[in-house]
Amino acid sequence: MLSAESLPVVRATLPAVAGSLDAVTEAFYRRLFDERPELLRDLFNRANQASGTQRQALAGAVAGFASLLVGRPGERPDAILGRIAHKHASLGVTADQYALVGRHLLDAVAEVLGDAVTSQVAAAWQEVYWLMANALIARESQLYARAEVADGDVWRDMEVAERTAESADAVSLTLRRLDGLPTEAFLPGQYVGVQVELPDGARQIRQYSLSSAPDRKTWRITVKRERATGDTLPDGEVSGWLHAHAREGGLLRVSRPFGDLVLPDGDGPVLLASAGIGVTPMLSMLDRLALTSSRRSVTVVHADRSPADHAHRVEQAERVLHLPNATLHVWYEDLDGTAPGADGDRPEGWAGHPVHEGRADLAGLDLPPGTTAYLCGPLPFMRAVRGQLLAKGLDPAAVHYEVFGPDLWRTSGLPADA
Repeated sequence: MLSAESLPVVRATLPAVAGSLDAVTEAFYRRLFDERPELLRDLFNRANQASGTQRQALAGAVAGFASLLVGRPGERPDAILGRIAHKHASLGVTADQYALVGRHLLDAVAEVLGDAVTSQVAAAWQEVYWLMANALIARESQLYARAEVADGDVWRDMEVAERTAESADAVSLTLRRLDGLPTEAFLPGQYVGVQVELPDGARQIRQYSLSSAPDRKTWRITVKRERATGDTLPDGEVSGWLHAHAREGGLLRVSRPFGDLVLPDGDGPVLLASAGIGVTPMLSMLDRLALTSSRRSVTVVHADRSPADHAHRVEQAERVLHLPNATLHVWYEDLDGTAPGADGDRPEGWAGHPVHEGRADLAGLDLPPGTTAYLCGPLPFMRAVRGQLLAKGLDPAAVHYEVFGPDLWRTSGLPADA
């Protein structure tokens, strides 16, 4: 918790700092990359820097952490940092990097707020930063120990054993260890980092969910090729490279598995809701349930643009068919002329499962009491699904999510405990 001296200072200055965080984070990254340009080249996601989403995520995390320190001074708000710690571990972040980040972040606050940052204010916000940093360092050290590696030593080369086209824009890559040993265990829902060297020499990293159960002898990731969304952002650098160059027999630099959206053991009812390539962590959970012949109630929801865009479409349906108490509900914005009426008119692999046209709508679904929900997909999809689940009476603490890219959940106006 904050010291008695710093608490009133942070409480008094929090509105001003929070209101200026966009400018602060912009100044922070400028300062950091001016001193250490290799961090932008080889550690930070250049696309997220260009779009500004990483700045938004950092601002939301700092504001959220400080607000909890002030609003709940008797508690340690470390829990909100779990997702960040897992992401850092998948990048190989080490404790010594926090001093560099802290120096530039606090200098950015002083740059933006000017004379309002007295020595007392600077000391109070330095305390906020190091409470946050030390909590992350401790969590990341635990994750490294659990993975049985030295801090930051998460990378190794793996061979592409198999490549399979899952849709026009998605391929799955099956990975195996070079020493022939089985791949390490992971929790269903986790992801790995993949680092590739691009034509300009940059070594960019992206995270990809493991899309099959941890009971396999290999790992599998599914990569969607990211397309340009405007005039300023190009096609995805890493996904484009993987689609063009990752072939059977080739090598990829891959991290150990991390991620906090995982399916726990138990027999309680679950909802697995996904949209687009968000199907991948849900498929790992579903695969695990099928392999263990689970009898728990499982409601699977998926939304996509069309059947042709739905990666792992038939595999998802097959997993549901292997579970005695599972149901599958699919929505397509465009059914490609396929009527959602009779089973015979539905896309191949979906017989016996409802297929709807339009956007996902859970209003008509009956969920068992005590359902725990897991969501993955674009933020608007998850926002809509979460709202419908809360309207059905689900406890907000029973709704868990995964965001591909910077976590903007907090800055979207939703509570942090979603």
